[in-house]
Amino acid sequence: MTEYSWPALDGLAYGGDYNPEQWSREVWDEDVALMREAGVNLVSVGIFSWAMLEPKEGLYDFSWMDELLDLLHANGIAVDLGTPSVSPPAWFFHMYPESRVITKDGTVMGFGSRGMASHASTEYREAIARMATELARHYADHPAVVMWHVHNEYGVPVGEDFGPRSVAAWQQWLQRRYGTLEALNAAWGTAFWGQRYGDWEHVVAPAATPTIANPAMKLDWARFTDDQLRECFRIERDAIRQYSDKPVTTNFMAHQSWNTDLWKWAKDVDVVSDDHYLWSPDPDAHVGLALSADLTRSVGGGNPWILMEHSSSAVNWQGRNIAKRPGEERRNALTHVGRGADGILFFQWRASRSGAEKFHSAMLPHAGKNSRVFREVTQLGQDLKDIAELRGSRVVADVAVLYDWESLWAHDLEWRPSDDMQFRERMRAYYERLWRDDVAVDFVHPEADLSAYRLVVAPTSYLLTASAGHNLTTYVAEGGTLLVGAFSGIVNENDAVHEGGFGAPLKDALGLTVEEFLPLREGETCAVSFDGTQLPTDAWAEDIALAGAEVRGTFVGGPGAGLPAVTRHTHGKGAAWYVGTRFGVESLKAVADQVYADAGIVPSGAPEGLETMTRRGATHDFVIAVNHRETDTSLSITGTNLLDGATIEGQLHLPAGDVAVVRVARENPGGGA
Repeated sequence: MTEYSWPALDGLAYGGDYNPEQWSREVWDEDVALMREAGVNLVSVGIFSWAMLEPKEGLYDFSWMDELLDLLHANGIAVDLGTPSVSPPAWFFHMYPESRVITKDGTVMGFGSRGMASHASTEYREAIARMATELARHYADHPAVVMWHVHNEYGVPVGEDFGPRSVAAWQQWLQRRYGTLEALNAAWGTAFWGQRYGDWEHVVAPAATPTIANPAMKLDWARFTDDQLRECFRIERDAIRQYSDKPVTTNFMAHQSWNTDLWKWAKDVDVVSDDHYLWSPDPDAHVGLALSADLTRSVGGGNPWILMEHSSSAVNWQGRNIAKRPGEERRNALTHVGRGADGILFFQWRASRSGAEKFHSAMLPHAGKNSRVFREVTQLGQDLKDIAELRGSRVVADVAVLYDWESLWAHDLEWRPSDDMQFRERMRAYYERLWRDDVAVDFVHPEADLSAYRLVVAPTSYLLTASAGHNLTTYVAEGGTLLVGAFSGIVNENDAVHEGGFGAPLKDALGLTVEEFLPLREGETCAVSFDGTQLPTDAWAEDIALAGAEVRGTFVGGPGAGLPAVTRHTHGKGAAWYVGTRFGVESLKAVADQVYADAGIVPSGAPEGLETMTRRGATHDFVIAVNHRETDTSLSITGTNLLDGATIEGQLHLPAGDVAVVRVARENPGGGA
């Protein structure tokens, strides 16, 4: 990661996207007055303003932006200044039609929506460099500007490009990666189906094919696309840095966007920021929120981060756009704070009257300032002022969960043993078990240093390099506890099955390999006999070949009847557990309880539905408690609730749907953040 940097703001950041070009000048004054009433201190501007800032190629008009930034600064509102590269203007595509993205099936994407041009377009790259340069030269010293916001949600809604320029860049990328065609052919296993290449120009993109394309090729295509998008980001970032030393970010979409490897992206930004939107079909969407927040904090090395976008109520682009209920927005926002965010921003400040997102909620909705939503937005602004002293504190976890975007890309390709085994579903199931047990977690890359953690959980590590396997094996040997989910350690970085078979990189740690996958038919179920009870499961079983592991659970019924399902293996000073089926959250509990005991992890004992998070400051800890239950609950704690100033002596009463942020004394204040 580049040197961590935080914008020059007092307290926690609060605000949202502001798109004043949609409104008359008179509305700007009303907006700024209401922003002050709501406690806003930071807005993102200019993200979709390319056509306004450069109405013709090379003709820049910053006059309206000058007036806007002066107005915001005069009212004590700082600016996260965007570069508008996500939405090139109509004139650009008219002048450079070859810069349009071409989809996998050959469709040329037209103007009239949102989404960048081809990442391989020379004209696009030159144009975004000029725009970023002009913006930085003009606004580097403007007192309102405290940070820079490059682009918007890379890879969404478009990242891949199958046009001729992209294919040419792809061929060059492959030459840099492999050096020779012999190395490429070996990595891709092109002897299968007669796919061997004899000339670099013959290596096309994995576009539409009669049946599925080479999976190793598709995995490399994902890497290539990610690298191309990151190159575009660096072009703008480096142009800005010629004139400004303010922090530069771009907004991620952790656990929601397919084609960006955030372990790599986080190294290129000065401060990590993320967008998160609840998924309406999920009745427990707050669990997914927590997962994304923990992942965002983790890719940033544990440093405070910014929630750059979320919604005050409903979005507009899901099948059923469910409005947030009273108090839900407060719970969402303060959960992000509890999991490390030092900034809470929305899309957007004022609801748009026109365009594709006119039904998307905003801080100031169509109903105006007398609405419930605006009252809650204003209350949240006050809440963030009340808890400002926790800024800079950090989350500390004893449990790590492995997350690898390259494994995600490979795992979810076609022709896997079962469509029911999906990366995100498995990640969510294991994470939700930890969440329900109120266990704090970090996410880590499989090759990262694991020595700080008592327990490492690998829910779905389909792609696991030999190096990562060695890292995990060493972790166990040195005293760590490892929990591995099914269908892990199957292929290497080229999507080739490891020598030694399924699970070979973890054989020493787990004391087993897998002889054969035994997926169930759709709708079929079976059970696992574990510790005197039968745990229901579905979708997946395995024929496990023991190599020293102790059987702790056995399949009952289904294709694996009588075979090992759950194992434990002592390796060196530590222990490794394996779960060879698709347990749901409830069935995982019995196994998790024994794994916790091995690792010395003691769950908080909080009632289910009471989410607690701790941030460690220099002299105090801050406990954020969120009651997702429909009934009142309580928490044993002593301290001061920063949200209302109340002193708590041993027992906090928390009404249904309410939140508390409690400053507590720490026995060892020298522990620090």
